[in-house]
Amino acid sequence: MIKYIKNIWQAFCQLMLRPASKIGLGVLVTGGFIAGMVAWQSLNVGMAATNQEAFCIGCHTMKDTVYPELQKTVHWQNRSGVRAQCADCHVPHDFNAKMARKMQASREVLSHLMGDIGTPEKFEEHRIVLAQREWARFKANGSKECKSCHDYKSMDFDKMRITSQVPMRQAAANNQSCLDCHQGIAHKLPAVKSLQNPAFDALLAEAKSQNVVSGQAYFAVLAQDIFADPELTQKIGAIEMATGVIAGDTQGNAQQVNLNLWRKDKGYGRVLYGHFAKNIVNATLEKSVSRSDAVVTVIGDKTDDMTGLTWQEVKVTAWMKTGGLVGGVEPIWSVAKSSYTNSCSVCHRQPKEDHFDANTWPGLFNGMVGFTSMDTDTAKLVLKYLQNKGSDASTAEH
Repeated sequence: MIKYIKNIWQAFCQLMLRPASKIGLGVLVTGGFIAGMVAWQSLNVGMAATNQEAFCIGCHTMKDTVYPELQKTVHWQNRSGVRAQCADCHVPHDFNAKMARKMQASREVLSHLMGDIGTPEKFEEHRIVLAQREWARFKANGSKECKSCHDYKSMDFDKMRITSQVPMRQAAANNQSCLDCHQGIAHKLPAVKSLQNPAFDALLAEAKSQNVVSGQAYFAVLAQDIFADPELTQKIGAIEMATGVIAGDTQGNAQQVNLNLWRKDKGYGRVLYGHFAKNIVNATLEKSVSRSDAVVTVIGDKTDDMTGLTWQEVKVTAWMKTGGLVGGVEPIWSVAKSSYTNSCSVCHRQPKEDHFDANTWPGLFNGMVGFTSMDTDTAKLVLKYLQNKGSDASTAEH
């Protein structure tokens, strides 16, 4: 085998190195040089052509989806008259990275040819995959394309809004990737709210193997509907993630649970809270049953001195699907803490959990969660975690 390979190599060397018999060596060298120049120039022309906006929107996949979105943003029209075109953001400016990106883009071309993203509906289904791929690229190179225009060293932070100065100074100090905070500024964000946090899979696996004993305390691993009957046909509401319950009977795939919660004695009283005078939502009831004595048992009432509102301690007995409870809340809080740490420390140092009380956290958290990529369930869980770990956690009453 080695001898065979050696013979092939020798034959190749003889072919390439022996003197030309019909064409002069100078002609061959000159011809090769010219051919190389033509090839190089053709490459440059091709690269320039495929970087043109007309090329980018040459297929309806781009022209009918992301291109109209760009035209509605400040990157398209602004007081300075500076316009960012497709290649300015989506094609690296240095040669090696540009070539690599061109080869990677063949995936999008293939998807278009195969019809995977050939319609607006199909494009929306794949938007999250395409977006996450670009976000990862921007993260890896520190948003180099953004910084070709938006250079930290050229920024006058004192001319920014007060609310922007602190996070921008922090970002500049860390040379942070722009896309860590500024997602969805040129195209609309994908519908990430429908995606489930992968960390929930481990909780669900634990819940499915949990042996539920009547009379013991458990916690819901995911938000789910609750019913008035073990056949699970009469929906009466829903419980939130990390809601504590006392287990009752089990019938088939239905688990009976008892909820001991609080509600405000006003209106329909549909929202049930985990603690007295604390807006930590644990469950909601259908309007038709929220005041029904057959569903809700009022244990007592108490007035909140701060607001003057009367709160009622209530008990609700309901049914839910089996496989949704775990024996302790700490695994759930662990997911919440990890999400809070990873998502809320990107733009600035996040406050400690006990920096605010349970009723202050919602306004602050909801004002900032839009800058993260948390899905709806994760955001609700993190907020509930922060409220339960707030500065007034030691005063919580059940």
